[in-house]
Order: sequence, then C-alpha cells, then structure tokens
Amino acid sequence: MSQRTAFGATALVAALVLAGCSAGESVDIDGPSESTGGQTLVAAIGGEPDQLDPQKTSSYFSFEVLENVFDTLVEPDENLEMQPALAESWEVSDDQLTWTFTLRSGVTFHDGSEFTSEDVVYSYERIIDEQLSNAWKFSSVTDVSAPDDTTVVITVAQPTPNLLSNLGGFKGMAIVEQGNVESGDITTAPVGTGPFSVAEYTAGDHITLAANPDYWGGAPELGGVEYRFISEPATALAALKAGDIDWTDVVPAQQVGELEGDDALTLGVTPSSDYWYLALNEAKEPWNDVRVRQAIAYAIDRDAIVQAVSYGTAAQNQLAIPEQSFWYTPYDEYSTDLDRARALLDEAGFTGGTLDMLATSDYPETVTAAQIIAANLEPLGISVEIRQPDFSTWLDEQNSGNFDMLMMGWLGNIDPDDFYYSQHHTDGTSNAQKYSNAEVDELLDAARVETDPDTRKDLYGQAATIIADEASYIYLYNPSVIQVWSPAVSGYETRADRAIRFRETALTD
Repeated sequence: MSQRTAFGATALVAALVLAGCSAGESVDIDGPSESTGGQTLVAAIGGEPDQLDPQKTSSYFSFEVLENVFDTLVEPDENLEMQPALAESWEVSDDQLTWTFTLRSGVTFHDGSEFTSEDVVYSYERIIDEQLSNAWKFSSVTDVSAPDDTTVVITVAQPTPNLLSNLGGFKGMAIVEQGNVESGDITTAPVGTGPFSVAEYTAGDHITLAANPDYWGGAPELGGVEYRFISEPATALAALKAGDIDWTDVVPAQQVGELEGDDALTLGVTPSSDYWYLALNEAKEPWNDVRVRQAIAYAIDRDAIVQAVSYGTAAQNQLAIPEQSFWYTPYDEYSTDLDRARALLDEAGFTGGTLDMLATSDYPETVTAAQIIAANLEPLGISVEIRQPDFSTWLDEQNSGNFDMLMMGWLGNIDPDDFYYSQHHTDGTSNAQKYSNAEVDELLDAARVETDPDTRKDLYGQAATIIADEASYIYLYNPSVIQVWSPAVSGYETRADRAIRFRETALTD
C-alpha cells in the first residue's frame, strides 16, 4: 500500500510474480536437516511473494513468510515497543548522536555461519548504497561501524528518537548474509538467523519452512510452517473447516460475525496501526483550493464507507494514528454536512465538474468506497469517474500525478514519523498529492529530533491537526487485523502491526 511496507511503510503489496523460478518448479534449500520434532502448521495466505529478499520486496505476502525467517537488530513487542533482538542491549551518548549496540553472541545463520557485527554493517550499507526502498530510514545516519565482532556503532547527524523503530519496525530492515545476497539465492532461498529456515519453494503453490533448532530465542515448538497461496476467502475458510489448513488471514470482514459464533474455530480481531485515506491532487485545479478539499471532506459519509468495506470491524478516524496509540490526537471536525460543503464550494467559485477517482481492483475496498463517494458527491454537482487498474499500474499513476483523487492505505506504522513525515512534508518522498505548508514542515522537522515523548507528541498533534484541517489527506478509518485458526493452534496472537510470528506457536492433535 502506498510506498511503505508493508506495512512499512510502507506503501506495499505491489507485485505477485515470483522471481527466480517458474510456476510449479520446486526449489529445495540446502541447510540444517535437524528438526525439533514438532508438527508442521499449514497457513493459507492471500497471494504469492514476489521474492524473498527482505530488503528488496515490498509485498506483504513476502513479509508474512519472512517474519519467521529473518531477524532485525531490535523488534517490536505486542505493544509495538522496541525490544532486544539480535542486539541484546544498546546505549545512547549524552548528545544523542552515537548509538552503541551490543550483539548477542553465539548466533548463527541457517547455513551454520557465524553472525557478527560485520553482517549488520553489510546489511545497512547495502540498503544505503543501493538506495533500496528503506534507505530513507537512514536519512540521519552518517556512519555505521563494527569496532569488534559483537559491537555496532551508529552515528547520526542529529538526535533521532525513532532510530530503533526505523531499524526494527519490520523485516525490510532484516540482517542478511553477504554470500546469500551475492550469489543471488536470497530471492528464492534466503538465509537468515530467524526461528525458521526456508526448506522448499514450489512456485505457484507453497513455501515450506523448517524449524531452526539453534535459534537464539529457543527452538520453536513447531517442526515447520507450510504457506499455501489461496486468494479466495471461501476456499481458505473451507480448507480451514475441513482441517486441510490450520491458520489463515484470507478472511472477509462480512463473515466475522458468523465466525465469532463458531466454536470450531478461533477468531482473532485486533485494532491495527494501519490507516486508509483519500488524497486530492493539489497540483491540479480546483483541488489546489483548500476550500474544495474541505468540501469533499464534509460531503463523504465515513459511516457508510466503514460499514461497507469492513462490516463495522474498522474504527472510523479523522487522523492517521489510532486511538489505542500513545501518539493519538483527538479530531472530529468533518461530520457529514452537505450544506457546509456547498457553502465552501460556493466560496471557492466551484460549480461542479468531473473528478477522476483512482481505485484499484487489487484492493476491492477502494472500489467499494469510490462508489459510495461518487454517490456522496453527486448532489454537489461532482461526477466521479472511477478507474480500477491493477496495483502496479495504480502506483505508476500515483507517482506520475495522473489522478484527481485516490484511495489507499498505509501499513506497518509504529513511530509517529511513519504516519506523517514522508506523506505531508513538502520534501516528503511519498507526498504524491503535492501538499506544502511551511508550518507543518517546521513542526515535523522539530518532532523528528525531539527526544522528550510528551513534547514530541504535542508537535505531531499540532502538525496532524493542520494536515487534517487542510485536507492534505482525508482520513477514513483504521482497519482491524482479522485472522482465524484451528483450536489446535496455541501460542499465537494477532498483532497490531500484522507481523505473523509463529516462533512461540504450537500445534496439538
């Protein structure tokens, strides 16, 4: 979704074409054959990864697999607070410009080679030097060094309070093995340090992971995980009920009510840190007039959109950050008010016309919402023409500015910087709507270097309020994470960041 990750950001599930092997071809991965003896959990995900290089993919389907294969220096816990991972501890200098990480000793990659600080330096320099999609996370970093095998020093040009979330917020920042990258094998046969290793990849069908008995966090109870690619929710749910699979996130929101009453299944519904929004192209008239954007914000029926796309499982929100977050700012300016919308359009001298709405068939919720928005805007004399290209074409159209309005979502947000900076700063890398406000720039720049959490929260709250007031984005809702699994599965929980972690999961007969 918008170029984050997936999550991260990222803006995110673009290509579903497997790189490196053709459909039906099976790739067996050499590596440790020892097993923990546990059962293999069968998981159905909605599509096939485009590749398995964590630093290059932007596909959520890839990260559903790679979450269990790779590690980051630090990682978010269930509350999205950063905890030790490959780094067991860290210190920050008094001037906030030097971060010193102490690495775990005795960690090995899946092929048995030793993990050291040089792997961290190589991984980060690869992202920076090749200008990969997550290079912006190192924008304040001036140096990454390894004074010894268990120490990594990161120097920054300015205080960077979100450095930990940048390094560990999602597996796009994973530590990779240089030989695995240089051989090219990482795209289909990645080597990580995580709780599971890739044992087999059959293109178009499944990926099988094997438990890593030497995992630094303790060997998983599962013997492995098999990911099957099932795009149809009815097929996935039928397979789950029949016992052919054990877990899936291919779950239509309209069936949540029915699944809640099914004792033969376990349903997980958790508020997410994702958000969905509308953006009007401010490089075009009349959308460069704040009054016209505000009029559209007053005209749309958020309640109808939320009900139609999520069947009530999403939380309506007029800012990006969800209510459960420390960084949440209350805001409820835009109740549906056609009279207010008409008055704003009259003031702007806009008497009606056609609006080119960019949705995508790969995200049906955008099409559903667009249809509601078209009905909402019709009384204002605005005719909405809905386009539904595939997502890769959608990205091209967004990046070229070929739209009047679009709808999309951002996944994988943790730090408030993730929610606002690249999207709304004048120089933001994902500011496709071409919004520019000097006061917002100043607030976002100040918040980026502010180390006091309360002061930082206030700065982001001020910026977010202006962003919403001026309708840089017209925010719609925060969706829920919806997953369902067999009662035989234990030790698994849905997470607000959509990370699929099976390291502590068990499967019983």
